[in-house]
Amino acid sequence: MGRPGRKDQVGRRTGWKRLGTPLGILAAVTGAFAYVGTVDPNEPGHYPVCPLLKLTGVFCPGCGGLRSAHAFITGDLGAAFSANAIATVGYFLFAAVWVLWLVRAWRGKPLRIALAPAWWWGVGAVLLVFTVVRNLPFGSALAP
Repeated sequence: MGRPGRKDQVGRRTGWKRLGTPLGILAAVTGAFAYVGTVDPNEPGHYPVCPLLKLTGVFCPGCGGLRSAHAFITGDLGAAFSANAIATVGYFLFAAVWVLWLVRAWRGKPLRIALAPAWWWGVGAVLLVFTVVRNLPFGSALAP
């Protein structure tokens, strides 16, 4: 391994420099969560209304995401899950992938997550079912 900031013979970054991207992403996400944690989305006038909700009255998969993030950052996981269950699961998934990315970057390996098309279709199906169910009377527990 060479000196920090240098490149090896193959042209890969070495040392602390290869951690720059994952740490930069963490800084951006932390900044966004800090903002949402301090500027309460439950107070009217701080954030715009979801355009789909405003035009159609239908909750999209992201509706309640800001309230979920605010509750999550303030430590109220029940309220976070209640505001948007998919987003709350996504926070934990992001954290797991970020840790994997950081470890791989530290070891000098790229992060490669290759999902088969069936997985992408499955994710789309889960989002579609979540969206439909949260807009039906019996799925009101999933509505923000």
